Amino acid sequence: MTMKRKASISHDEATVRELRDNPDFAAEYLRAALEDADEPSVLLIALRRIAEARGGIAKVAKAAGIERESLYRALSVRGNPRLSTLVAVTKAVACGSRWKRRGEGRALRRPARSHIYKRT
Repeated sequence: MTMKRKASISHDEATVRELRDNPDFAAEYLRAALEDADEPSVLLIALRRIAEARGGIAKVAKAAGIERESLYRALSVRGNPRLSTLVAVTKAVACGSRWKRRGEGRALRRPARSHIYKRT
């Protein structure tokens, strides 16, 4: 009797699949990358994998208002993106997912502007 071998996938493919299927994992993955201050390229790699999981670099670039080639460069290991690029990409990949605070069961909400710009 011959057994069928299950096709194996790479660690990167498995990570992208988990990022796509599990918003909680994606949020923790991004948090962990943000906490690794010693190696900034970790954040770029994490954002790239999350972008791949959220429909691909081209789709995320379009949603972020960035040229596809520029985003590939920015999210490479040697990338040196501007803060505005990182913010745009983070917003683009967070669309439609439920990013949560650690230990909370509800999605994050933006505070009302009246709380931010209180006149004294």
